[in-house]
Formats: sequence, structure tokens, C-alpha cells
Amino acid sequence: MFGREMVTLYDVLGVRDDATEEEIKRAYRKAAMRSHPDRNVGREAAAHASFQQVKEAYAILSDPEQRRVYDAVFAEEMGRLTRHRDEERRRAEEEAEAEYARYVTLAIRFADQGHSRDVLFGVLLGRDCEPALAARIADGVAALQAARAGDSVAADPRAQAGPGDDLARNAHGAHEGREDHDVNEDDEDQEGHDGRAAGDAMRARGEAGHANLLSALWHGMFGLRP
Repeated sequence: MFGREMVTLYDVLGVRDDATEEEIKRAYRKAAMRSHPDRNVGREAAAHASFQQVKEAYAILSDPEQRRVYDAVFAEEMGRLTRHRDEERRRAEEEAEAEYARYVTLAIRFADQGHSRDVLFGVLLGRDCEPALAARIADGVAALQAARAGDSVAADPRAQAGPGDDLARNAHGAHEGREDHDVNEDDEDQEGHDGRAAGDAMRARGEAGHANLLSALWHGMFGLRP
């Protein structure tokens, strides 16, 4: 019926909390004999204290009305302790999550400025982040930045072009200059729309990656799975 986080009167007698009256009586006799001062020569003081506990436990548990009151009071106290413990655990988790989010945000800010993974790790250590956690966050944020850079290159083929490609494009442009000049306004509008759509897609991927990173790192920190 109750938890065993503290010594109860039932524990003193060595019985379950649903013991019958006869079981309580037998347990009392055994416990009284074990703890009686006459049977504990050389440690009479400790035996006397133990013997008194046994007597007090039996006095309450052998009386149906006192036992009922004891059970009710103990149950209420255990409920209070449980609620208090749950509240403390919830508060601790919220504080840890907020602190973790601050560390990740800090690492992303420095990564956006172009700093390396090692710099991110050092910055987090300087903010009293635990080394193991700082390493995980630095690794994750650096991986996110690398993925973002890869998306940017893939979305803009010109970023991969070499000097020879530039010369070829210039020569071709000179030859086809007149045709390029005749591009109509509808085509220009379509190109602008496509560019904006590509940019929106890149931003969406970046935001999704950021959210996924936060989720993955948070669940990894506590050994959980999304």
C-alpha cells in the first residue's frame, strides 16, 4: 500500500502493511524477544531504544482504530512527498531544457559568424557548459552549418564554376548578346519568381534543419528518442 522510502511501524515489526491482527501479534513477540535488553548484554542502551520502538508500533497497529488513523495519515504524507518530488523533478527538467536551448542558440550564433567547430566548443566551455555536452552541441551545430553550405552550393550552380567556365560564359555572352538583349519582361519575371522560390526552399530547409538539430541534440542529451 505504501512506499518503502521511510521506516514505518510495519517495518519495525517486520510485517507487510496488509498484515492481519494475528500476524502482527506474532511479529511483535518475535521482535520484542530479539530487542529485549536482557538478551542484548553489552548493548543494553541500543536494545532498550529498539524495544521501545517495537512496543509503540504494536500499541498502534494492534488497535484497529489507531491503525486506521495511522494508515490515513501516512498515506496523506506519502502523497505530499510524491507531489513535492514530482514538482522538483519537473522544475529541474524545465531549467535544464532552457539552459540547453541557450547553449545551442549561442553555438549557432557563433557558427553563423563563420567560426569553426573547435571555436564553438571553446565558447561553450567558457559559458560553464559540461565538456561532454559542449562537444555534442559543437559537433551538431557544425554539421548543420556544413549541410547549409552544401544546400547553398547545390542551389547555385555558379558557385561551383571555375575560371574556364567564366571565360566560356563571357565569350558565349558576347556572341549571343543580341539574343540576350531581346529577352522579354515575362521571362525576367519568371526567373525572379523561380529565384525567390529557390530562396524560400533553402530557408525552409535551413529552419527545418535547425529544428531537427535541436530535437536530436535534446533527446540525445537525456537518452530519449523523438
